Amino acid sequence: MHHVSIRTANIHQAIAFYETLGFAVNERFTTGYTLACWMEGLGGRIELIQIPQPKPAPDAFHDVHYVGYYHLSFDLTDHTPDLSMWLTALQDQFKQAIAADPSSRPLQILLQPEQQMIGDRVYEVAFIADTDGLPLEFIRLLK
Repeated sequence: MHHVSIRTANIHQAIAFYETLGFAVNERFTTGYTLACWMEGLGGRIELIQIPQPKPAPDAFHDVHYVGYYHLSFDLTDHTPDLSMWLTALQDQFKQAIAADPSSRPLQILLQPEQQMIGDRVYEVAFIADTDGLPLEFIRLLK
C-alpha cells in the first residue's frame, strides 16, 4: 500500500497530532486548491488533505449502524513492550502540548488498552481519535 488519505478540517492541527504519534512530514504539496502532505511513521505513510469547508464526519466508532471506513490500525509490537505505558506517555505528551499551546486539543481515548483474542493470538488493543474524530487503533501482539 502506498498511503492512506485522511481529510482534515485543519491540516496544521492534524500534522501536530500525527507528529506526536511519531510521524514526520516528508512532502508538502497542494491538491487542486487545498493544502496536503505526506507523513511517514509507525511503518506506514499517510496523506493529510485540508478540506476548506468541512462537515462533521460520522461517528464510526460509537455508531453501531455505521457502514464504511472504520479505522486505521498501527502495529506497535516492535515499538513498545506495553501498550498501557505507551498510551500514558502519549497522554503526557498531549498535556505538555496543551501547556505550551492552550489551543491544542487533549488526547481523546476511545478504548483503553485491553486484551483481545484474534485467531490463535492474543493482542493488546487500544483506540484513540485524531483531531477530526477519526478512530485510530493501536495493536500489540503479546508473546
